[in-house]
Amino acid sequence: MVSKSYSNLLELASGEAPSFGRMRRRIPRIMTVAGIISDLDDDPADSVCSDPSSSSVQRDRIIIVANQLPIRAQRKSDNSKGWIFSWDENSLLLQLKDGLGDDDIEVIYVGCLKEEIHVNEQDEVSQILLDTFKCVPTFLPPDLFSRYYHGFCKQQLWPLFHYMLPLSPDLGGRFNRSLWQAYVSVNKIFADRIMEVINPEDDFVWVHDYHLMVLPTFLRKRFNRVKLGFFLHSPFPSSEIYKTLPIREEILRALLNSDLIGFHTFDYARHFLSCCSRMLGLTYESKRGYIGLEYYGRTVSIKILPVGIHMGQLQSVLSLPGTEAKVSELIKQFHDQGKVMLLGVDDMDIFKGISLKLLAMEQLLIQHPEWQGKVVLVQIANPARGRGKDVKEVQAETYSTVERINQTFGKPGYDPVVLIDEPLKFYERIAYYVVAECCLVTAVRDGMNLIPYEYIISRQGNEKLDKVFGSEPSSPKKSMLVVSEFIGCSPSLSGAIRVNPWNIDAVSDAMDSALEMADQEKQLRHEKHYRYVSTHDVGYWARSFLQDLERTCREHVRQRCWGIGFGLSFRVVALDPNFKKLSMEHIVSAYKRTTTRAILLDYDGTLMPQASIDKSPNSKTIDILNSLCRDKNNMVFLVSAKSRKTLAEWFSPCENLGIAAEHGYFFRLRRDEEWETCIPVADCGWKQIAEPVMKLYAETTDGSTIEDKETALVWSYEDADPDFGSCQAKELLDHLESVLANEPVTVKSGQNLVEVKPQGVNKGLVAKRLLSTMQEREMLPDFVVCVGDDRSDEDMFEVIISSMAGPSIAPRAEVFACTVGRKPSKAKYYLDDTVEIVRLIQGLACVADQMVPV
Repeated sequence: MVSKSYSNLLELASGEAPSFGRMRRRIPRIMTVAGIISDLDDDPADSVCSDPSSSSVQRDRIIIVANQLPIRAQRKSDNSKGWIFSWDENSLLLQLKDGLGDDDIEVIYVGCLKEEIHVNEQDEVSQILLDTFKCVPTFLPPDLFSRYYHGFCKQQLWPLFHYMLPLSPDLGGRFNRSLWQAYVSVNKIFADRIMEVINPEDDFVWVHDYHLMVLPTFLRKRFNRVKLGFFLHSPFPSSEIYKTLPIREEILRALLNSDLIGFHTFDYARHFLSCCSRMLGLTYESKRGYIGLEYYGRTVSIKILPVGIHMGQLQSVLSLPGTEAKVSELIKQFHDQGKVMLLGVDDMDIFKGISLKLLAMEQLLIQHPEWQGKVVLVQIANPARGRGKDVKEVQAETYSTVERINQTFGKPGYDPVVLIDEPLKFYERIAYYVVAECCLVTAVRDGMNLIPYEYIISRQGNEKLDKVFGSEPSSPKKSMLVVSEFIGCSPSLSGAIRVNPWNIDAVSDAMDSALEMADQEKQLRHEKHYRYVSTHDVGYWARSFLQDLERTCREHVRQRCWGIGFGLSFRVVALDPNFKKLSMEHIVSAYKRTTTRAILLDYDGTLMPQASIDKSPNSKTIDILNSLCRDKNNMVFLVSAKSRKTLAEWFSPCENLGIAAEHGYFFRLRRDEEWETCIPVADCGWKQIAEPVMKLYAETTDGSTIEDKETALVWSYEDADPDFGSCQAKELLDHLESVLANEPVTVKSGQNLVEVKPQGVNKGLVAKRLLSTMQEREMLPDFVVCVGDDRSDEDMFEVIISSMAGPSIAPRAEVFACTVGRKPSKAKYYLDDTVEIVRLIQGLACVADQMVPV
């Protein structure tokens, strides 16, 4: 039994059916300390959802999970043990909730607090946060938190995702198995906390960022149909960087246990998809604008949408008297002194490129001495989120560079660079945005970076700030942006001057261009940016993500799901409810009860593994086939894409075996019979057109080969680079379709191949021919087995299933259409691999030997 939540453990323990109706809109109990369950919801009056209106109006509920809760915690000033909690207005998670609208969706947060809470206080704190803020805190022991956050997240994942390889101990942390185990442990603790509040059949779960990348596996393991979205706020590196991670497959498989995976840019999504292709062998396709990965019968959707800012919050801060006063102060400090302000706002870490920006400023003053004494770079350096040697090095380099520039170009009353390395209040930062003529973001790698968005909205200002500037409210606004091409917001800011931050001269020239640009051009660029930023805010982002998550999860109720695999290799297989595993007992029993049997077997990938280098059958396979063929009431057919010459040679010991070669174009019912064709003999003059084209692609695609059959040509790229091979295959398919448009052939793509063959040839024709031959001989089969592994075998399944109601199969016949692997198929049965297929056929062969009289 799967309950909607773990909230009423007593009901489950007593064996009574859970009262789902009563549980539906309640927040379940919270386990605040291991082994202790607080009765937060025993009294309806104390329940977070006890509002009578909530029971009559159904609201969607979303559980937002992140490393940190959007909560500020502060000790009470009277030295008592209590805490004061308040919302963190700057948290994206809180802004996300505002963007969704309180009336439409109920939001619950799961995450850690910034402050350490003593074990004795955790129970009380959990209750306060749940009752007041609908937050479920995750408490981690300090040592575990340090190894998880400062260890694995900040010293291993963060540098690698920002393209820093640990080539030496000083360059990012080398992989440490104990830190990885701490990371996994923390993700499991988060999963346990979510379990305490989730209604798995109704709630949506939205997990945020790289701190919790294996959490989807733990949630999917508990609830196979959980509605789960994941959004990565950092970059996702190229496959060449990512594949250096020793636990690369574990993280990929964990992320694929989500229903929807979100990225800021197409580049990040493309890198992720490339990793899935190269390391897991998965392919993706775009359907009506949505990108999807097929993963064990589930479709994992990919969402590409950069996050936005909270317009309401920014506009309210712009209206504060403190902002107005600070703007006036900055105008006096800079504008009234005839100085132009350039602004940089960055965290003090190695990826924000502060030192590169300072070097570009130095270059500007050298190459354009006319700006000396006029232009000032104000660099606001926020405290680094991580800690370590690299942070100290960045700080030291920043201070020494600022000092050198100011000593070289400074004058009494003029410092070219003003470094602000103390925390600023939000309204003070906004005031700097308002006054700055140009904003510079020169990060060498950044997931998104919302500084340019905040700058654009701040430059739009309001009527009060217009008065401070002495301008008319209706006058056009202007702004200028110089942004690194390596940050997530760069693609959406088409009016910005994009730069390579490593090219100091180019950044310096961009700064000069921004200063010299005509006001009209600045106004046009500002209008374009403002239009985009104001319409693509955090609410738009959140609603769009949830809308796609809901769309992706619609199929959950119609699918039959079960889990396979252990540990982080766990995944869920989702299939049609009527699709089931073929049991040996079932098919053997049916074989014994029946008298006339048709057996259709694919060869490659079914009786013989695709990965085998030697594709010829072994003696065991020959013996099995001969055992089945020995019974005169059995008609056994082997179907393959191989040539008839190869198959005739391989299966020469099988006297009574029917063989179909080249997808059924050639066939014979017995070894001593002549080969026949399923369609009139085709003219292969088209090969003279197709073969030169294929040779061209074979020469330019290392690892690809051409197989020339009697009636078909196959270009295979099994041993080529998967991305390049797939790209070349698409081009070749288009090329061949174009040059062969007037020829009687079809061009099809398969697994790692492109094939040209005569029109009308498919394995379904073999199934039709077998059944019609048996009907002519008055041998109506009452037992039919058809086994195959790929797309070409679906034609056989379709013919077999459609013939069940026709005259070629006996009424109430036992029909088994079986595919290899759990995947969407027209077959009703599956077996996991070729080993199970051979075991099954061997079982039938044993029964056949027992039933045939000696």
